[in-house]
Amino acid sequence: MTLFDAVADLPLVVDDYRLRRHERDTSSGFTRVTTVFELHGDGHVGRGEDVTYDADDHDALQAAHDFDFEGEYTFAEFSAMLDDVELFPKPPGQTAARHYRRWGVESAALDLALRQAGTNLGDALDRSYDPVRFVVSTRLGEPPTFDRIEATQAVTPTAEFKLDPVSAWHDDLVAQLADTDAVRLLDLKGQYEGTEVDQPPDPGLYRRVLEGFPDAVVEDPALTDETRSLFDGEEHRVSWDYPVTGVESVENLPFEPDWLNIKPSRFGTAESLLDTLGYCADHDISRYGGGQFELGVGRGHIQALASLFYADAPNDVAPGATTTRTSTTTSRPVHSHRRPTRPASSSPLLAPGQPSVRPLVAVVRGREVLRQPVEPTLRRRRPLLRLRRPIGERAEGVTTDA
Repeated sequence: MTLFDAVADLPLVVDDYRLRRHERDTSSGFTRVTTVFELHGDGHVGRGEDVTYDADDHDALQAAHDFDFEGEYTFAEFSAMLDDVELFPKPPGQTAARHYRRWGVESAALDLALRQAGTNLGDALDRSYDPVRFVVSTRLGEPPTFDRIEATQAVTPTAEFKLDPVSAWHDDLVAQLADTDAVRLLDLKGQYEGTEVDQPPDPGLYRRVLEGFPDAVVEDPALTDETRSLFDGEEHRVSWDYPVTGVESVENLPFEPDWLNIKPSRFGTAESLLDTLGYCADHDISRYGGGQFELGVGRGHIQALASLFYADAPNDVAPGATTTRTSTTTSRPVHSHRRPTRPASSSPLLAPGQPSVRPLVAVVRGREVLRQPVEPTLRRRRPLLRLRRPIGERAEGVTTDA
C-alpha cells in the first residue's frame, strides 16, 4: 500500500468554504500575501494555505472566487474533482502558482477529512511525530557581513544555519562562517530565473563554497559548462529544491540525487507529495523540509511533515515570528440546517500538542532573533546528520551542535 492509499479513501463532506487573506510587511520592502482556504463540513473546518507569491493573484481570488466544492467524496475523489476546477479567476503571474493554490485547497481537504475521521496524519500513515531539528535561514546583508550570524549566536549559541551564498562572499567571510562549524545548508539559487533571488552561476563562488564548507549540503547549483566539473565527486552532497515537483522530476535530475528539499506546495497534490516521499524512501534519498514564506497554517503543515518523515535533518522550517493582517471572505451564507462549526482546535495535520508555533524572540542589535522554541515538537536536537557516503575528507558525517 502506498502512502497516498492510506488517506485516499477517507470520507470527506464539504458544505461550504471561506477564504482568509494574510498579509505581512517584510524587511525586503514588499508585502507578503497568502490565502488560507477554509473548507467547512459536518461541523468541522479544514485549513490549507495558498503560498502564491504574486499579490495580484490573491487580489483576483478575493474579488472573483465562486467555487462549488460542496458534496460528499472520498479524499481521492475530491482531489480528482479539482483536476477540472479552474482555481485562478485570471491566469497566474507564475506557472508554479497553480501547484501552490492546488496544494492550499488539497491540504485543507485533507485536514478536514482527518478531522471528520477523528484521526491525524501520523496515525493515518502509521508514523510517529518526532521532535524536529531546524536551521535558521538568513541572508547576510549588502554587502554581506558576519553580523547576523554573530547576533544569532549571541542569543542561541547552538544555532545551525542555511545560507544563500552570493558572488560578494569573499574568502575571509567564507573562512569566518566555516569557523562556526554551524553552516549546514548552502542554497546557490542557481535554478531560479527572473526572480529577486536569482544568483547567476559563478564558478569562483561555487569553488569557494565547495572548498570552504566540505561538510555542508549544497542546494540548487546551476550546472553549466563552466561549473559542472566543480561538482565531480561532490554529487552526493548536492540537493535539489526548485526543480522538484513530483517523482518524474526527481527521475529527470542531472544525476541521481542524495538529497531533496521537500516543499509540499511545489507538488500541488497530496498524491504527488506522498508518492515522492515514498520514492525517496525506496531509493535511499535523504530529505529535509523547506518553506515558502507561509503566514498561516502552512507553516505548521511543513513542520508536521518534517516531524513525520525527516525530523533529524537540517530542516528549513523554523518557527516564524510574524505579525499579520487578516481579512475573511465567505463564499455564500452557510445554510442554517447544517451543523454549527466546532471551535477551532489543533489541526490533525500538525503534531499533537502543536496548536500553534510561537518561538521566543529577542531583539539583538535592532533585529528579531530566534530563541529556543517552547513547543516540545519543535526543538533543536544533537544528532549526527548521517550520510550514506563521507563528505569531503571529514569521514563519517556532520556533527551538529544543535
